[in-house]
Amino acid sequence: MDDFLNAIKDLVKKFKSLGDSTVKIISHLDADGLSSSAIIASAFKREGIKFSLQTVRQLDDSILDELKREHSKIVFFLDLGSGSLSKIESVLNDREIFILDHHTIENYKIKKINFLNPHLYGIDASRDISCSGICYFFAKAMNKDNMDMAHVALLGAIGDMQENNGFDSDLNNFILDDAVNFGRVEVKVGLRMFGVQTRPLNKVLEYSTDPFIPNVTGSEEGAKRFIEELGIDAKAGGRYKKLVQLSQEDLKKLVTGIILRRLGSEEQPDDVLGKIYLLDGEEDDSPMRSCKEYSTLLNACGRMNKPSVGIGSCLGDTKAKEEAISLLLDYKREIINTLNWFHQNKNRFIHGDNYVIINAEDKIRDTMIGTLASIVSRNNIYEKGTVLVAMAYTIDGYIKISVRSVYDQNIDLRKVINDIVGVVGGISGGHKYAAGALIEQEKEEEFINACKKNLDKLIVVADNV
Repeated sequence: MDDFLNAIKDLVKKFKSLGDSTVKIISHLDADGLSSSAIIASAFKREGIKFSLQTVRQLDDSILDELKREHSKIVFFLDLGSGSLSKIESVLNDREIFILDHHTIENYKIKKINFLNPHLYGIDASRDISCSGICYFFAKAMNKDNMDMAHVALLGAIGDMQENNGFDSDLNNFILDDAVNFGRVEVKVGLRMFGVQTRPLNKVLEYSTDPFIPNVTGSEEGAKRFIEELGIDAKAGGRYKKLVQLSQEDLKKLVTGIILRRLGSEEQPDDVLGKIYLLDGEEDDSPMRSCKEYSTLLNACGRMNKPSVGIGSCLGDTKAKEEAISLLLDYKREIINTLNWFHQNKNRFIHGDNYVIINAEDKIRDTMIGTLASIVSRNNIYEKGTVLVAMAYTIDGYIKISVRSVYDQNIDLRKVINDIVGVVGGISGGHKYAAGALIEQEKEEEFINACKKNLDKLIVVADNV
């Protein structure tokens, strides 16, 4: 870890030695990518460095060709680039390139790229630090005043699912300590359920997948009946209260009720309480109060094609915050539509012995396919270990693919998708635990056939272990 942090300091020195020049920033559009952009943009603004910013879904040839025609001599790639080192160096060989990323690295010997990736230092970057964390340490090395962005780095880590009732790594915990010491984050213990700040209690319970509550999760009537059985004073003015509005006595009833309902169906039925990260200075009923909900809001901005709004909210812009909250509502509606489509069509998907191929074609947004795969993988719809391959058409003739596994972290999903795309052609990337690809629509059938073949082999190997 010390070598990694020293490498960051060396890279900052190299960047500062380049003198006054406009910087082009290219970042991914998910929560981690937008958090990374906000941190670097804030640091550059503090130093008076001129920059322009662009977010992309995927780093492909058209993006690199576009960059080639621009005049910026310094280019920063954030939360992408590790899988495209050879292409970047080939196309942009006359630029000073900085890549801050935590994805799996292409097997390529770099000639002149300034490359920072935790994998180079034996750090599991899919779990121990996200790109926003890397950008935070970079910004902090530039100027200690940039510690005021530590909370934004946490949003990226949580968005990349690196928090599970606490952070496992020293690196993320260092960032958490900075955020707490700077007075931006408060850590409490409470019900680890999504929407506690903003959703009515009945909806929090109905949509709770972590923890899963038998006969309550996924059932509107089941959630209402559960509340009535517990004798909770759950309504005010004829409407359900938000969970944060419950009295301490009613909150105890709820916690006890959830634990008892989970007895016999879960290995750890009392595993419903955990660490909650709250942002100081935000209203209690704001989705920006909870770091978990804020990371979802950033994903919403990216998926709804308004990444600049998410970045602006991280930088404290009031209008951006208001628009981001509005986008979150649209995003939730889009998720509901996506899940409704899934449940109405799940019998039509391609089912293997231990995999499911969900081909949405043009029925849902390509920007929602990863969200769908992630939600389904965390539910009890399919057996543990099932590999989910979700597909959707893009508007420009490609197919966006997301790969997840159901509660199984032993499968290297990036290797799985790399092997398949290696047969049919396309772009692939991601992590061991969450991967994706982009292929041409005309290769749809070829991809599905290669997918079946490779996943069948994967399962045979797993069965023989």
